[in-house]
Amino acid sequence: MGRRQIIGLILGPSLFSILYFFPAITGLDDAPRAVLAVTAWVATWWITEAMPIPATSLMPIFLLPLTGGAEEETATMAYTDPIVFMYFGGFTIALAIEKWNLHKRIAMTIISMVGTNSKRIILGVALATALLSMWISNAATALMMLPIALALIADIKEKDFFDDASFHKFAKGLLLTVAYAASIGGLATLIGSVPNAVFAGVSAQILDVRITFADWFLFGFPITVILLTVLYFYMTGWKFKVKQTGNISDDFAKNQIRELGPMSFEEKAVLTIFALTGTLWISSGFLPENIRLSDTTISMVGATAMFLLPSKNAKGGLMKWDDMKNLPWGLLLLFGGGLSLAAAFEESNLTDWFGELLQGLQVLPFILILIVLAAIVLFMTEIMSNTAVSNMLIPISIGLALGIGVEPYGIMAIVALASSCAFMLPISTPPNAAVFSSDYLTIDDMVKAGFWMNIISILVIVMFVYFWQPLVLSP
Repeated sequence: MGRRQIIGLILGPSLFSILYFFPAITGLDDAPRAVLAVTAWVATWWITEAMPIPATSLMPIFLLPLTGGAEEETATMAYTDPIVFMYFGGFTIALAIEKWNLHKRIAMTIISMVGTNSKRIILGVALATALLSMWISNAATALMMLPIALALIADIKEKDFFDDASFHKFAKGLLLTVAYAASIGGLATLIGSVPNAVFAGVSAQILDVRITFADWFLFGFPITVILLTVLYFYMTGWKFKVKQTGNISDDFAKNQIRELGPMSFEEKAVLTIFALTGTLWISSGFLPENIRLSDTTISMVGATAMFLLPSKNAKGGLMKWDDMKNLPWGLLLLFGGGLSLAAAFEESNLTDWFGELLQGLQVLPFILILIVLAAIVLFMTEIMSNTAVSNMLIPISIGLALGIGVEPYGIMAIVALASSCAFMLPISTPPNAAVFSSDYLTIDDMVKAGFWMNIISILVIVMFVYFWQPLVLSP
C-alpha cells in the first residue's frame, strides 16, 4: 500500500469515530449523525482508494443499519435502483459494439468523411471520439481511439508532411483531442459519464423526480457541442497550430475500412439495436403518458436483444454470457453505494442540516456561487476520482441549494458536469491517463493545455446552468 492508502485507511474510521461518538461536534440527532459519520468514512476510502472502490461501495449496506443511520431495506434497495440497471443495459450494448469492432468502423468512417488536412483530421477524431463517448464510457472510448490516433501520427510522420516542430505539435494536439473529446462527449447523455448517472439517481432518491434520458440529453448535448467547437479551434487555431507542407492523404482511414471488409451481419444487427435503443432513449420523453417506456426498460430490452439475436459467424447470440466478464461490475456497485448514502441522507433528514449550515452563502449572487462551486469541484477532480467527487458532493449540493434558497438542479448539475471536465493532469481522468501513456506528451504539455480548457469549461458550464438548465431541466 502507498502512503495515500495508508493515510486513508487510518483517517476513514477516525473521522467516523469522531463524528459518531461525539454528538456535541455536530449537534445532530442519532440517525443523521450516523449517516454523516458513515459518509465521511466511505468518502475518505473512495478518495484515497484505501480499499478497492467497488469494495468500499459495499460498506453502506452494513454500516448504515448497524449505526442506526438507515433501515437495512433502505441501504440495500439503492443497489437495485433503475438507474443501475439502465447503466447495466448500456454497458452490455457497449460490449457488443466492441466485440464486433463496430466502434472502429464508426470512427474510421467519420475520419474518412471529414477531410485530408491536419485540422480536419483533428476534427474527425474529435467527432468520432465524442460520438462514441456519448454511449460508451469515456475510459473505454479513449482506449479504443488511442491506437487509431497513434497509427495516424505514425502514418503522417512517415510521409513527412510537417517539419519537426509542427509534427510534435500535431501529435500532441491529436492525442489531447482524444482525451478531452472523450470527457466532453460523455456530458451529453446519462450513460456517457458516471456523474450524470449519479445526478439522476440522487434526484430520484432524494427529490423523488425521475430525470429521463431525453431530459438530460436536451440539457447536456448543447454543452457538448459548444465545448467540442471550442476544443477544435483551441487545438488547431491556437495551442497546437501547425505549418503543413503538403496535403495529407485520407488513404489511412479508407485502408482501415477496407481491412475491416464488408459490414458483417453481426455489425449490422448490433448497429440496428444500438440505433433503436438510442432513438427510444431520446424520444421516450415525448411519448404519450399511457406508454410506460422508461429509460431502464429500453436499456434492458436492447441488452437482452443482444443475447436473443443469433450470430451467423459464431455459435449462439450476438452476445454470450462469457462476454459479460468484461462488464464493469465494480462501477455498478459504486452507483449503488452512492445511491445508498443518498437514500440515507433523505431518510435521516441530513440534507436539511447541510442547508442550515450553508445559509450564510445566500448573501452572494447566485452566479458567483455557481462559478466558485464549479471551480472547486473541477480542481478537486484534478487529483480525485470524479466518481468519488460526484457521489460525495451531489447529495450535499441539495443542502447547499436549500441553504441559499434556490432549486437544487442547478447546483447538482454544476457538480455533475464540472467533475467530468478535469483536463490538466494524467491522474485527473482515465482518458488523460490513456493518452499520457504515449511518448509524445509530458505533464507540462497537459497542464498548459488543460488549464485553459478548465477555465473555458467552467465558464461554459456556469452559463448553461444559469440560463439553459431552468428552461429544460426543472421539475
